[in-house]
Amino acid sequence: MTTLTAPTRSARLSLTPRTTLAGQLDGAWWPESRDLVAELPPLVAALEGRWGRITRVTVNPTRWPVVPHKVPVTRHTVHVGWFTEQDPDKVILLSYVVGRCDLLVIPPETEPAAAARLMAAAATPGSVLTADGLMSDEAATGRRMRETRTSEETRTSEDVWETDGGSAPPRLRHPVVGARMIPVPGNMRR
Repeated sequence: MTTLTAPTRSARLSLTPRTTLAGQLDGAWWPESRDLVAELPPLVAALEGRWGRITRVTVNPTRWPVVPHKVPVTRHTVHVGWFTEQDPDKVILLSYVVGRCDLLVIPPETEPAAAARLMAAAATPGSVLTADGLMSDEAATGRRMRETRTSEETRTSEDVWETDGGSAPPRLRHPVVGARMIPVPGNMRR
């Protein structure tokens, strides 16, 4: 006899609002680990109110070290399948009630700020971005942010003085004798 367990934690999940705009994804899921036996029960519990009873899940095995055939969830068992042709950054959940739910899977080791950006982007109604596209965009954004931080850390104190408001004040001129002094844009003294 199989013992069915209840989820012990909640899923980190962002879903597309209910709308007539169909997109590539129905939201995003940020699991805490790469253990499907531990991660699927809270995900299924969180989705059942909106999607009905989830009966099957498919993943790409490149992101999951172990893909079990069945995972016990609250009051039933979910069958798990894997396909190497499936986008590795996506999980597909199947329900008798609604049909199919495609979620971006955000890697557990993702920094919270990056995960928040990805969750918001994946939950945008009518978005044409795929899971692979979102992950590629986020990788590029993360690279640019790291490069910016590195270049900011290597700036000299003179660079900071000149670019962060420490430069000399603008030269003032008075076009009419007796007129008050006014700054003229673009006429900076060096």
